[in-house]
Amino acid sequence: MDNPSQSELIEALRALDSTIAKCKKALPKLKTGTASHTLLIRRIKALEIATALIRRELAL
Repeated sequence: MDNPSQSELIEALRALDSTIAKCKKALPKLKTGTASHTLLIRRIKALEIATALIRRELAL
């Protein structure tokens, strides 16, 4: 996708924020130090980076 519209970026931001919230809710259910726990932490961080970049693009 070359140049997403502002409305597409806003919708993507909503979807990412929702996914981050769901991941954070699931995190306590996983045992610390397991592969699943580590993977989820890394996914949350990646999603947070993506939301920060979208917010910067939208100048929010």
